[in-house]
Amino acid sequence: MLAPRRALLVIDVQNEYVTGNLPIEFPDIRHSLTNIGRAMDAATFSGVPIIVVQNTLPAGAPVFAKGSPGWELHPSVSSRPYSHYIEKIMPSAFAGTDLAEWLNRNVIDTLVVVGYMTHNCDDSTIKHALHAGLAVEFLTDAAGSLPYENHAGRATAEEIHRVFTVVMHSRFAAVATTDEWITALQTDEALPRDNIYGSNQRARGMRVAS
Repeated sequence: MLAPRRALLVIDVQNEYVTGNLPIEFPDIRHSLTNIGRAMDAATFSGVPIIVVQNTLPAGAPVFAKGSPGWELHPSVSSRPYSHYIEKIMPSAFAGTDLAEWLNRNVIDTLVVVGYMTHNCDDSTIKHALHAGLAVEFLTDAAGSLPYENHAGRATAEEIHRVFTVVMHSRFAAVATTDEWITALQTDEALPRDNIYGSNQRARGMRVAS
C-alpha cells in the first residue's frame, strides 16, 4: 500500500477561542494548543505541507471581526512556518476557497485536520473532504469544543467533542491522538479507520471481526 500523501490543515486557531468571546472548554485549550504546535512541528520535520486557515467576519461582528485581536491567529500557529494560507467565511475550509485546487495541484490524498471547533468548522471540512474523495485524519487532542444552549437543548463542551469524534470515526475520518499520528507519520502509515456497521455492533455488545 502506498504511503499517504498528507497535508496538515490547521483550522481557525485564533485568539477568539483562547482569550476572546468563544473560549474552548474541552479539551483544555492549553493542551490542544500544545498539540497543534507539536503536529505542525512534526509535519515540518517530515516535509508534510501545512495549510493555515483563518475565519473572518465583517468589522463590527461580535466574534472574528477582521482586524480585531480575536480574529488574529494565535502565536502558537503564527510563529510557525506554513505552506499555504486560506481566509474563509463559511464553516468548511473548502467553501469559497482554493483549498481543493491547492490539494489537487500538490497531489494530496490525505487531509489531516486540527484546530477549532470540533463540531463546526472541523466537522464541516472533514465531511466536505470525504465527499471530495480524500482520506481524512482528525487529531482529537489538537482540537476542541465549547458548550451550547438553545431551543434544542443544552450540551457541555465535553459531550459535544466526544459525540462528534465518535461519529467522525464511524465513517468520516480516522480519529487519533497527536502521539498516534506522529508515530504513523514517522512510519509512513495511514491511521486505522472504522465503519458504521462495526461501530454500531460494538455499541450493541456484538462481536465484530477485526
